Amino acid sequence: MQKIYYLNTCDTCKRIIKEIELPNTFVSQDVKQEKITIAQLEALRLISGSYEALFSKRAKLYKERDLKNETLTEEDYKRFILEHYTFLKRPVLVNNTQIFIGNSKKVVAQAKQSFQK
Repeated sequence: MQKIYYLNTCDTCKRIIKEIELPNTFVSQDVKQEKITIAQLEALRLISGSYEALFSKRAKLYKERDLKNETLTEEDYKRFILEHYTFLKRPVLVNNTQIFIGNSKKVVAQAKQSFQK
C-alpha cells in the first residue's frame, strides 16, 4: 500500500507532500474530509507498532482536555484518534511496509529517501 494521511488545510502537510514528490500511484486521504476508519487505524498500528506512535500530543484538543496529566492506554489513543482527526499525528505516509509519521526533518528525510529507491 502506498498512501498518505494528511490534512489539506495544513501548510506543513502541503510542504512535505511537495518536497517528497510522491508518485502518482500514491493514494491521498484528507483525514478531515474522510475520517480514518477503524480498519485503517488498525493497519497503521500494525506497521507502526502502537497507537501512541500515531497520536499527536501537540493537538489543540490534547492541551484543552489536559490529557498530559492522564495516564493514557493504547485503547485511549485509538479512541481519541477515531474521535477527532486532530489527534492523528500528520502526515502519515505508508510506503508498502514502511511508515513515516509526523513532520520532523528526520522523518521527512527518511520518507523522501524511501521514495527515491
